[in-house]
Amino acid sequence: MTSHVRTAITTGDGVRIAYRFDGDEHKPVLLLSNSIGTDLHMWDDQVPALSEHFRLLRYDARGHGASDVPDGPYSLDRLGRDVVELLDALGLERVHVLGLSLGGIVAQWLGIHVPRRVDRLVLSNTAAYLGPPSQWDRPIAELLEAPDMRATAENFLHNWFPARMLQRDNEVVEGFRRTLLATRREGVAGSWAAVRDYDLRRTATLIPNPTLVIAGEHDTVTSADHGRELAATVPGARFTLLPTVHMANIEGQAQFLAAVVSFLTEQS
Repeated sequence: MTSHVRTAITTGDGVRIAYRFDGDEHKPVLLLSNSIGTDLHMWDDQVPALSEHFRLLRYDARGHGASDVPDGPYSLDRLGRDVVELLDALGLERVHVLGLSLGGIVAQWLGIHVPRRVDRLVLSNTAAYLGPPSQWDRPIAELLEAPDMRATAENFLHNWFPARMLQRDNEVVEGFRRTLLATRREGVAGSWAAVRDYDLRRTATLIPNPTLVIAGEHDTVTSADHGRELAATVPGARFTLLPTVHMANIEGQAQFLAAVVSFLTEQS
């Protein structure tokens, strides 16, 4: 049975978190966790290939998509607990987790704090630390004072995709632009606060789950060195470098999918 029903849970602090399943309910569950400024549709093009092997659970992080947008700074602890509450509400004891960018930070949190809920981890285009914290204060303040999301959206797109994808009307990039422009500033600013305040450089050593770290060779947001450092920190982690910028799942889709599927389906 293939399900495409989109629905929501409500967290302990009263925030509605939207989610959806895709794929056969008898397959192992793979949770997908998104970048700031995106919603669960950032994985749309990867769903057909991934759902051959997994039942996919996608969700909109608080502040994004069809989920609620509470005011104020968010914490990584809260973003991680949102996922735990989602798994609890759905009766899912243990899942694979694939997170990109902020989603990869949340995935690290899950491996550190609730490793028994995680089977295998894929940490893509992410980092254990993106400091110093002071560098985030001005962007957060400027975004909240801006008239709209337009300047921030263009900044994101230039950090996410190579110039060749930005030069003409690329349908995929246009989809990300529409999502960014529809995202409320409070959601992005709240999420940036979580990035500002987190530091997993020491605690990532506690992750016991089999882990694959994927980095983009030309990524200016979370650099290849960030990926190498993370892979060196998580015990036994593997490292894969793709010739991409930040959205490796989009720009390097074939290589990305090959690496993810191979890692998640191999016999332990």
